[in-house]
Amino acid sequence: MAKPSKLGPVTKIVDPQELYRVITQASSQNPAEVHASSKRVEELLDHFGTFDGLHEIAATRSVPLPVRKQSIIQFKNKALNHWRSRKLLSDEQRVRIRSRCMSFFDEEDDTIAECNEVIVAKIARQDYPMNWPSLLADIMNVIRTNLEVLCGSPNSDPRSTLALRRGLALLNSILKEFSGVKLLAGVNTMINIIDQLHEVMFAYYSKLSSMISALVPPALSDQRTADNLIVAHFIYKCLVKMALWLWPRLTQSEKGGFAKLEPWFLQLFQSSTGQLKILSELRINLVLALGASGASDRLTLLSVDRLTRHVRVFGKFFRRLQQLKPEKFVQLPTGNEIVLYYWDRVVQATNGPPELIQDAPTAVFPVRFLLQAMVLFKENLSRWTPFRKGGPKTETTLSQEFVEDAVRLLVTRFIPLNLADLEGWMSDPEEWVNLEDKENDQWEYELRPCGERVLMTLSSQYKVYVTPLLETTFQQIISQPTVDSASVIQKEALYCAIGRCAIHLREVIPFSQWLQHNLLAEARETNQNYPIIKRRIAWLIGKWISDMCSPANDPNVWDILIHLLRDRGPGTDSVVRLTAATALRECVDTIDFDIDVFVPYLPAAVTELVKLMGEADTMEAKQRLAKSLNVVIECAGPRITPHAQMISEGIPQLWAAAGEEWLFKAQLLVVVTSLVSAMKEPSSLNGLIVPLVQDGLSPGVAINLDEDALNLWLAAVRNSTSLSCAGGPGLIDLIPLAVSLLSDNLDLLGKIVSIVESCLFVDAPAVLKSFAFPLMIAFVKALTGQAIMTNQKEILICLQFLTQLAPALLWGEAMHHAGLFSHVVNLLNHDESSPILLTECVYLLARIALADRQMFLQLVLATAEFTNLPESKIWEAVLDHWWRQFDHMSEPRHRKLAALGIASLVSTSRPEVLDRLPNEIFNLWTDVFFEVKESRSLAENEDASPLTLHWDLDQVPQSYYAESENTVEFDRRKMFLDNDPVRTTQLTNYVAAALQEAERTCGGIHIFNQYINKTDPTLLKQLQNELQGE
Repeated sequence: MAKPSKLGPVTKIVDPQELYRVITQASSQNPAEVHASSKRVEELLDHFGTFDGLHEIAATRSVPLPVRKQSIIQFKNKALNHWRSRKLLSDEQRVRIRSRCMSFFDEEDDTIAECNEVIVAKIARQDYPMNWPSLLADIMNVIRTNLEVLCGSPNSDPRSTLALRRGLALLNSILKEFSGVKLLAGVNTMINIIDQLHEVMFAYYSKLSSMISALVPPALSDQRTADNLIVAHFIYKCLVKMALWLWPRLTQSEKGGFAKLEPWFLQLFQSSTGQLKILSELRINLVLALGASGASDRLTLLSVDRLTRHVRVFGKFFRRLQQLKPEKFVQLPTGNEIVLYYWDRVVQATNGPPELIQDAPTAVFPVRFLLQAMVLFKENLSRWTPFRKGGPKTETTLSQEFVEDAVRLLVTRFIPLNLADLEGWMSDPEEWVNLEDKENDQWEYELRPCGERVLMTLSSQYKVYVTPLLETTFQQIISQPTVDSASVIQKEALYCAIGRCAIHLREVIPFSQWLQHNLLAEARETNQNYPIIKRRIAWLIGKWISDMCSPANDPNVWDILIHLLRDRGPGTDSVVRLTAATALRECVDTIDFDIDVFVPYLPAAVTELVKLMGEADTMEAKQRLAKSLNVVIECAGPRITPHAQMISEGIPQLWAAAGEEWLFKAQLLVVVTSLVSAMKEPSSLNGLIVPLVQDGLSPGVAINLDEDALNLWLAAVRNSTSLSCAGGPGLIDLIPLAVSLLSDNLDLLGKIVSIVESCLFVDAPAVLKSFAFPLMIAFVKALTGQAIMTNQKEILICLQFLTQLAPALLWGEAMHHAGLFSHVVNLLNHDESSPILLTECVYLLARIALADRQMFLQLVLATAEFTNLPESKIWEAVLDHWWRQFDHMSEPRHRKLAALGIASLVSTSRPEVLDRLPNEIFNLWTDVFFEVKESRSLAENEDASPLTLHWDLDQVPQSYYAESENTVEFDRRKMFLDNDPVRTTQLTNYVAAALQEAERTCGGIHIFNQYINKTDPTLLKQLQNELQGE
C-alpha cells in the first residue's frame, strides 16, 4: 500500500488485514459481532488507505458477497465526501479506484452495481474531464461492443447483455449527476457530454426501436425480447436526460451555444411522439392477444412489464417538458397531437369493459398510463381555449361536442365512487376520510381526483360549453327518484361535479331552493345507500359556501349540517359525520358568516364536535375535529361562554389519551387558547389551564408544544382579572415556572417576558410578595447571559412597569440583593453598551426615582457598598448617561419622563445632583419645557397651522400595547397609561416643587444659591420664565 504523502503526525495508516477482519465482522449475521465492530469501523474510516482498501475488497470477486456489499456501501457513504482529502487518499489511490470502477460492468449483484453507479457519478462530477478523461470513452466502448453483440447475434448472451445494462445505467447516472450542476464549469462539461453522445445514442435507440415495433405475441416469451426492451429503455432514459437539460435553455430568447442542438431536440421529440403511438398501440394489441391466449409464463410477463415501463417513460418525458415550460410545450411540433392521442386512449379505455383498467403492468390500460394522459390533457387545456385573453394563440381548440363528451365521460366514468372506494369506506371509515382530505396533494396519482381536476379545468377554460351542460344535467337528475345504489352513486358524482365547478355554476343553480326542496329531504333520508349522498351533500355545502358562491346566512345550511353531524340513525355513518364537521368549519370560517343566524345551532354544534372527538379512533380525525371546534369557538366569541364548561371537561381525557401525538396535543392547546380568548374571564378554566401549561412546558414535551403552551398561558393571563383562584389552582402557581424559563431558556425569552409583564399588570403586588427575589435573580441572569438586545430591552421595559405597578417596598430590596440595580449601573459604565439599552436604563432609573426617591438613594448607597466604590462614582455614571442619552429619546413622553425623574433626584438635594443643575439639568428642563409648550400652542391654534405633534395626539406607539388588543389587558394598559404621572403631572409645577424641596433640604437659600449662581444668566432667565408661566 502506498505511503501517505505530506501527512500530519496524527494520521494513521490502515492495516489491510485488520480492515478486512473488521468489515467481515460488520457484515456478519451475528448482531453481537456487528455491534462490536461498528465503533472500530468508524475509527478506521479516519485512517489513510481505508477507502482504497474498502474499494479493493468490494472489487475482489473471491470475497464473500456480504463482505463486498458492506465494503462498497461504506465506501459510497463515506469516501465520496472526502474524495479530495490528501489526508485519507493519495493520487495513486484515486487512480486505482477510478480504474476499479470500470471493472463492475459484469457485476451480477444489483446492490453492488447500483452503489458503483453512484460512486462513478459523484467522482465524475469532481474529476471529469480533467483527472478522468477516458471515462466517457470507456463506458461508450463497453456499450458499443455489447450492443453489437445483442443486435448481431441470434441468441442472447447473458454476460454481454448484463455488461450492456450496467454500462447504460452508469451513463444514465452520470448524465443525471451533471444535469444538476449549476456552475459554469459543470454546464460546459454537460454540453461537451451531449455533443459526444446525442447522435450516437439516438442512432442506437432507432436501431432497437425498429426491432421492438415489429413484436408479435409469441416473441414475448423470448429472452431476446426482454433484453431488447430493457436496453432500449435505458438508452431512451439517457436521451431524455439530455433533452430535458437542453429544453429550458432552448426556450430562452438567447440560445447561445445551445442553438446547434435544437434540430436534434426537435427530431427526438417528434420521433418520440411517433414512437409512443406505435408502442402504445402495439402494447394494447399484445396484451389483448395474451389475454385471449392465456399465456402467462415468466418471460412473457417480464417482457410485458418492461414494455409497460418503457411506454410510461415517454409520458414522463412529455409531462416534464410540459412542467418546465408549459407555454412553449404547446408550440412544439406534434406536441398537441400527442396529448390528444393520450386523451383518445382515455376515451377508448372508458368505452371498454371496466376490467381493462387496472393498476397493474399487465392491464390493457394501466392506471398510471391513464393518469399521465389525463394530467397532460388537463395542463394543455388552458393553452387551447379559444376565449383566452392575451398570450399567443394556438391552432388547437376543442369543439363544443368534444368538450361535452369529455365532461360526460368524466362525470359518468371517473368521478363516481367505484367498488374499491366503497370497500375502503366500509372497512376503515376514518382512514377513508383522511385520504379524501389529502386529495388536493395526491390528485395526480388517483383516477377519481384527477378526473375532478380535469373537469374543473374544462369548466374554467370552456365555461360557455360546460356550464349549460351541467345546468341541464342538474335539472334532469335533481327530481328523479334515487333509490338503488347505481342511481345514488351517479347522483353523488353529479353533486361532486357541481361542487368542483361551483364558482362557474353559482349564477345558474338556485342554491337556496335546492337546499329547501331537495337537500333537506335527502339529508334526512333513511335509505341504507344514502350515506354516499349525505356525505357528498355535506362536502358540497362546505365547498359552495367556502368558495363564496352563497353567504352562510341561510338557516337551511345549518339545519342540514347539524342534522348530519348528530344523526346516528339508519342511513348515515361516521364518514357523514366527519365530513359534516369539516363542512361546518368551512361554512363558519367565511367573511359573510352571521353569528346571529348560527347562535341557535351553536349548542348542538359544540356538543357534537366534542362527542365526535371522543368517539374518533385516529388522531388525524381527532385533530380535524379539533380544528373545526376551534373555528366555531373563534367565530362565536363571547357567546361560547355558556358552553365553555362542557368543552373543557372533555379536554383532560383527550389530552391523556393522545400520548405523544404532538400535533393533536398542539391543536388541543389552540382550542383552549381560543376558548380563553373568547370568554374574556377564564378563571373558571384555571383548573384546566394550569396543568396544561405545566405539562406542555415540561422536559421532553416542551420541544414539541412550547409555543402553543406559551400562547395559552399568555392568553389566560391577559384575559384574567386575578391570578389566584379560590378552591383550585391559580395562574399565580405558574410564576415559579416563568422564573425558571426566564433564567434558563433563551429561545422562549421574549414570550416569557411578555407573560411576566402581563402577570404584573394583573396583580403586581401578589407576584412580588411571593416571588420578588427569584424574579429579580431571573431577570439578572437573563440580562447577563446570551440574550439578544431585543430581549434585554423587553426586560428593561418590563422592569419599568414593575416599578410603577407595585410599591417600592416590594421590589427595592430584591432589586439590590439580586444585583439588578448594580447591573444597570454596570451597563452605564460599559463603553460597548448599546445606546438603545442605555436609554432604557435611564428610563428605568427615572421610573425608580419618580416612584420612590428615597428608595433610589438607598439603592445607590447599597450598590456603592457592594461594589466597594464611593457613592460619587455611582452618581457620576447615572448622571452622565442621563444627560448623554437625552438626545436618543425621540418620544416626548420619554423626554418628559427623564425631566421628571431628574427633578425627583434634585429634590433629594444630593450634592452630586445639584452640581449638575446649572448646566445639564437646566438645559434638559428647558428643552422639554419648550417642546411641551410648542406642542400645546400648536394644539390651541390648529387653524393657523395644520401641524400637530405626536405628543399632542396623546397617543403612544402600538408596541406599547404589546399585541394585547381584544383582551382585558388592553383596557388595563390603557387605564395605566391614562394615570401615568408623565401624563397627569404638570412638569413646570413638579420642577418648581422639586427646586423648593432642594432649597429647603440642602441647608437654606444661601447654600442653594451657590449652585444656582453658576448658571448662565440667559438660561436662568428662560427657566424662570417657564416656571412662572410667562
